[in-house]
Amino acid sequence: QVQLVESGGGLVQPGGSLRLSCAASGSIFSINAMGWYRQAPGKQRELVAGITGGGSTNYADSVKGRFTISRDNAKNTVYLQMNSLKPEDTAVYYCNGDFCRSSWACNIYWGQGTQVTVSS
Repeated sequence: QVQLVESGGGLVQPGGSLRLSCAASGSIFSINAMGWYRQAPGKQRELVAGITGGGSTNYADSVKGRFTISRDNAKNTVYLQMNSLKPEDTAVYYCNGDFCRSSWACNIYWGQGTQVTVSS
């Protein structure tokens, strides 16, 4: 089993910044891709940013140039730096990752979510 613990959410004014962290623990042999998703009230969960095991990144068009995803493999942690936040970024943010407990046994795990509210 793998546990993901997110932190860093909160209330911020428009134009402000937040940094989300997601630390993984448990039976981890290796980690493939990791990502951040978000879900606003009444909307479907959507991909915000992803990062492969090799460090390649991809972003939703709505956050390009404002958000940056990164990872620290030594700490089994993925980060999301969010700048120039807008009210429409308000959502519950979830991290996930493709974790392997051996070279052939991998599964997707999700964090519990952290609330980000952008409001004046």
